Amino acid sequence: MFDTLYYQDPYLRAFDATVTACTPRPDGLFAVVLSDTAFYPEGGGQPGDTGTLSGVRVADTQEQDGQVVHLCQGALAPGQAVHGGIDWVRRFRHMQCHTGEHIFSGIAHALYGCRNVGFHMSRGWVTIDLTPPLSPEQLAEVERQSNAAVFADVPTVVSYPDADALRTLDYRSKKALSGPVRIVEAGGRDVCACCGLHVARSGEVGCIKVGTQTPHRGGVRLTLYIGWDAVQDYHEKQQSVTAISHTLSAKPHEVAQAVARMAARNDRCAEEIIALHAEIFRLRAALLPQGQDKLWTFTQGLTPVEIRQFADILAEQAGWAAVFSHAADGTYQYAICSRTQDVRPVCRALNAALDGHGGGKAAVVQGAVSAGQDAIEAFCQAFPAGRPVKPV
Repeated sequence: MFDTLYYQDPYLRAFDATVTACTPRPDGLFAVVLSDTAFYPEGGGQPGDTGTLSGVRVADTQEQDGQVVHLCQGALAPGQAVHGGIDWVRRFRHMQCHTGEHIFSGIAHALYGCRNVGFHMSRGWVTIDLTPPLSPEQLAEVERQSNAAVFADVPTVVSYPDADALRTLDYRSKKALSGPVRIVEAGGRDVCACCGLHVARSGEVGCIKVGTQTPHRGGVRLTLYIGWDAVQDYHEKQQSVTAISHTLSAKPHEVAQAVARMAARNDRCAEEIIALHAEIFRLRAALLPQGQDKLWTFTQGLTPVEIRQFADILAEQAGWAAVFSHAADGTYQYAICSRTQDVRPVCRALNAALDGHGGGKAAVVQGAVSAGQDAIEAFCQAFPAGRPVKPV
């Protein structure tokens, strides 16, 4: 398959060929085989090409049993001459991303001994899995040297070494290979066995930018924005920075400091709100009976943290205390607290009786019930006061 049109000229956008087979598939598509093709079949982490064959849409291209199969949305007759057209913008993006990934992975390997154990092209970004993981400083250095290789604009070299030459060649490969091996040298920094398509010169990659970094199976999963994807990502982030800049009345390069100041103010406000709620809850508690075996009250619109805070204050004046807050979805969220009793039996009985869920520790439980106030009131009146918590 190394003599197909897409290997002869990865920049070929249109071609003529003859249909040699057309087989209907259960999914409604037609598996079309041509005498030759410029459509690249999925492989090496690179998606299969899309495009048209004499006006018939090619939804995907796959390799099956050594043949390139075009998955078409309409039938084509065997023997029919067809004119093929590649979705070039999509194909070129894949070429950019693939070459950029080679450069990045090769430099990570050369600098820090990283192995690329996973590679996937998504719409708008590329993910690669490297092991071992890299520090932020190491990733920044790999990114810097990768872009230097891009700006050097060196030719991409494709070769097919013989067995003797291959044995002495230092190249990357995810698996043991046999038969003819296609070697791709990218950016002057990477030599790798690869069946994918690449740009002719590293400068066509445009740019390589590291995005998210997530621990993954003992290594790290990176999101890379390459070529036009990097331009689009920069555009979207610049729009966000500009919007934040206007909202916070800060210069674009100072938005991080402005956000930090706003977060600090919010933290102080949150502390003040908690203190105010505590004062309000204590005033409300003072209106309720003191020294009861059990105590409960109803409210609405409180957060789970506030419900627990209120119940904890009420527990100072009863064996166990419960707060039920009516939520927007019609349920009652609750917290039950006690200074002296194990409230978990109350929680289990409440959940069982009123279609609830929740749990917690001996001194505090939280959850929600799907019942009205009257049913909750009846349950609380009927349930025993509880039993003492055993000393630890």
